[in-house]
Amino acid sequence: MTRPQIETIRPHIRRYGDLTSLEIERAKQENTLLILPVGATEQHGDGLPLSTDNIRAEHVAMRLAEDLAADADSSDSDSAEGSGRAFVLPTIGYGISPHHTELPGTISLDPRLFVDIVTSVAGQLADAGFRRILVITGHGGNIAGLGVAAQVLLASHPDLVFAHSPVSALATEASAALPRTEVSGHCGESETSQVLAIDPALVDSPHLSPGATSLGELSPRARLSRTKTPASAVTFDRYAENGVLGDPRTATAEDGQRILDEIHTKLLDYSRRLLEL
Repeated sequence: MTRPQIETIRPHIRRYGDLTSLEIERAKQENTLLILPVGATEQHGDGLPLSTDNIRAEHVAMRLAEDLAADADSSDSDSAEGSGRAFVLPTIGYGISPHHTELPGTISLDPRLFVDIVTSVAGQLADAGFRRILVITGHGGNIAGLGVAAQVLLASHPDLVFAHSPVSALATEASAALPRTEVSGHCGESETSQVLAIDPALVDSPHLSPGATSLGELSPRARLSRTKTPASAVTFDRYAENGVLGDPRTATAEDGQRILDEIHTKLLDYSRRLLEL
């Protein structure tokens, strides 16, 4: 029996998992970008959820897919360069988090397993006929692993365009405007502001509390780990008992929206150029 073919994909679909098999076959024929959110399940202090990194990566990915769909709808797909639809793959919700395992709730993957999962997913998609994948990681601890995955895929699937990006690090201007403490980062002002902007009900605001806020309060080893290059690492309980860097009590939804807007603008521009390839 010959399977039917379809000419269009239902216009409201944004998630890869909501596509039918027939729609997958159509997507492979069109100018398609697949977006893979990756994150972590790990401690985020006393006021943010364990899935903070997944929540932010998924939010950024879905907003990006919406705007790329609008691009495709407003242009003639037969003639417009850089237009094409994007579909958001199921999130990889566990990441490389050994630096958080001393604090409650963290589930960490071995870095080699993380690389294997990412390259397996991306490699199978490439074998199926997809040519573009953008990974959006809400967890900074995944960045080195994604760099390794990119090199593995470059060797095994050289025609696959495999790109990866952090979330918060893209918002250089909005983050610089935050009222940040000398030491800031994990579940601090930026991450808390972003979650407040996405869904304030996810934040247990009465239990937001500062962690490490100045270099002077850190042990010599923890202080040295804050040097970017050369680099070293410590578990986050060595920074503060609650694993927080900064003071999340100063976070606001308005600041979070400005951060998310800057992230979105940069990723949308990059994705449009990616779709021109």
